[in-house]
Amino acid sequence: MEQLKHECGVAMIRLLKPLEYYERKYGTWMYALNKLYLLMEKQHNRGQEGAGMACVKLEVNPGEEYMFRERALGSGAITEIFNAVHTNFKDCAPEQLHDVEFAKRMLPFAGETYMGHLRYSTTGKSGITYVHPFLRRNNWRAKNLALCGNFNMTNVDEIFARITAIGQHPRKYADTYIMLEQMGHRLDREVERVFTLAEADGLTGMDVTNYIEEHIDLANVLRSSSREWDGGYVICGLTGSGESFALRDPWGIRPAFWYQDEEVAVMASERPVIQTAFNIQADDIKELNPGQALLISKGGKVRVAQINKAREKRACSFERIYFSRGSDLDIYRERKRLGRKLVPRILKSIGGDIDHTVFSFIPNTAEVAFYGMLQGLDEYLNEEKVKQISALGRNPNMEELEAILSRRVRSEKVALKDIKLRTFIAEGNSRNDLAAHVYDITYGSLVAGQDNLVIIDDSIVRGTTLKQSIIGILDRLGPKKIVIVSSSPQVRYPDYYGIDMAKLSEFIAFRAAIELLKERDMRDVIASAYRRSKEQANLPKEEMVNYVKEIYAPFGDEEISAKMVELLKPEETKARVEIVYQPLEGLHEACPNHRGDWYFSGDYPTPGGVKMVNQAFIDYIEQMYQF
Repeated sequence: MEQLKHECGVAMIRLLKPLEYYERKYGTWMYALNKLYLLMEKQHNRGQEGAGMACVKLEVNPGEEYMFRERALGSGAITEIFNAVHTNFKDCAPEQLHDVEFAKRMLPFAGETYMGHLRYSTTGKSGITYVHPFLRRNNWRAKNLALCGNFNMTNVDEIFARITAIGQHPRKYADTYIMLEQMGHRLDREVERVFTLAEADGLTGMDVTNYIEEHIDLANVLRSSSREWDGGYVICGLTGSGESFALRDPWGIRPAFWYQDEEVAVMASERPVIQTAFNIQADDIKELNPGQALLISKGGKVRVAQINKAREKRACSFERIYFSRGSDLDIYRERKRLGRKLVPRILKSIGGDIDHTVFSFIPNTAEVAFYGMLQGLDEYLNEEKVKQISALGRNPNMEELEAILSRRVRSEKVALKDIKLRTFIAEGNSRNDLAAHVYDITYGSLVAGQDNLVIIDDSIVRGTTLKQSIIGILDRLGPKKIVIVSSSPQVRYPDYYGIDMAKLSEFIAFRAAIELLKERDMRDVIASAYRRSKEQANLPKEEMVNYVKEIYAPFGDEEISAKMVELLKPEETKARVEIVYQPLEGLHEACPNHRGDWYFSGDYPTPGGVKMVNQAFIDYIEQMYQF
C-alpha cells in the first residue's frame, strides 16, 4: 500500500573462458553483457532511481583503456545505460561485431568481467555522482577499483574520522565514497606488499606487474577494510587487473546468491533472477553466507573466503514480506504462510461469520499472502462443514446438506490501484484530495449493510494511504465492518541497514503508543525513556540500550492497533474499522531463516542500529518539546 524505498540490487558476471568460446557457442561475444542486462532488469524492483554498470577487459596492451563505466538516473536507467553501451557498436559492420579480436582491441565494454547496480537512495542524496559504481583510478592497473553495493553503514562518522586522521581525503561525506577510499588505500598496501615480494625474487619490468596481478589477494584487502564496518551490506568490486569480489555482512542482513559452472561465475541479490537468466534450478545456486566473500582471481579461479567472523544470522525479514521477487520458491511459500497464520485473528475479528464476509487484498504485493489466507479460511470452513454434516445424523435432509456444501469463502478484487500520484502535485489540500482517488473500488462486490470486508496488506508503516484513501473508499461499499489485515507485525522502529523507512515520528504505531501514554497520564514513561537515552548518548555504541522499547512496553498489540484506528479512521466513516496485525511469533514461524525483525521488535543486530534509534528518539523529544 505505502511504497517503501529500499535496498539496492547488485549483479556480477565473470566469464571463465575466452570471448571466442562464447562467439562460437552462442553466436556473440556479448554473452555476459546480455546476461547482465537480464540480471539487472529482473531486479528492477530493487532500484528505480538510477542504475550503473562497469566492465573490465583482461590482457589489454599498454595505452589501451581496460575499465569502463556507464551510469544513468531515473526509472528507465537500465535501458538507458545499455543503449549507451550499444551505441559504441552501431557503426560496426556485422563481420566486425563477430570478430572477437577486433572487439577486444577496439570496442568498449568488450570484456570478461561485468558488474551492475540498481539504486534506491536511502540517504536523500541524489544526482548522477551518487549512482554506483564508483571508480578510483590509478596508473597501476591493479590499483584501479570500481565499487558498488547494496548497503547502509551506521558508523560512517567513525570511519570518516579514522581515515581522515591518517591523511585520506574522501571527495564526499557519503558512505560509498568513504568506503571507496578506505578500500582503495588497503588495495594500494596489498599491491605494495606483493611488489616487495616480486623485487625480492629479482623480477623487473612487466614481470613485476604480471607477478602482482597474479598474486594479489583481495581477501587481505577486504579483511583490513571491513573490520570496523557496522551495517547491512553486500559490497561488490572489480579491480583494473581483473580481480572481482562480493562481500556479505557478518549478520547476513542483506542477501547475496551465486552460481558457477565451467563457463561463468555469477552473483546477484536475488536467487530467482539467476535461475531465470541461466535456466537453472534453485538447488544449483548457493547463498553467500554471513561474513563471506566470493573472490574471483584474474585467472578465473573462484573461491569463497570467510572474511569476517559470522555473527548470529539476522537476515532481513522484510525481504521475505515485501521486497524480494515473489517468484522465489521459498519466498512464495513464506508469504502464503504469513497469510495463513492470520486466519485465527481474522475469524475472531469477524465473529466467525464467514458467510457474511468478503475477503480481498491491496494490490499488488499482498496478493500471495491473500492466497495463503484463503487456503487457511477454506480449511477452517471445511472443518465447519464436517461438523455440520456430522450433526445431521445418518439420514441427512438433502436441502440441508446442499446448503452446507454450498458455503464458500467469498473473495473479490475489491481494491484497484487506479492512478499514481505525480510529484508535481505538491499543494497540501489538492494533494490530499487527489490521494483519496489513488485506489478505486469494484462496486457491487459485497452486500451493503450485511457484509464485513476483510482486506489484507503486506505492511502498514505510516498509515497515510489508509487515512487518505483506503478506508474512505472502501466505506463507500457500505460494509458493516472493515478489517484491515497486515501480513507483517506492527512496524515500530526505523531501519538503518538500507531500507528507507519513515522517521520515528511518522510511524503510526509509535504515534499511537505516544497518544496512549498521554491519555493514560503516563508521560513519565516518555520522560524516563528520554532521560535514559540521553544519559547513554556518549557511551560507546556497544554499551547502548534501545530505550524506545519502553514506549511500547505498557501496551498489548491490540491496544496499539485500536488507537491506530482512532488516528486513521476518517470522521465520516460509517463502518466499524479494525486493524489486525501478524504477531511476531507468526512472522518467525512463517520465515524461520530470516530472523532480522528489528523493524518490529527493536532488536537491532548491530550496535550502530541501537545508537541510531537512540539518537532518533532524542531528536524526536527535543524537537517535539523544543528543548
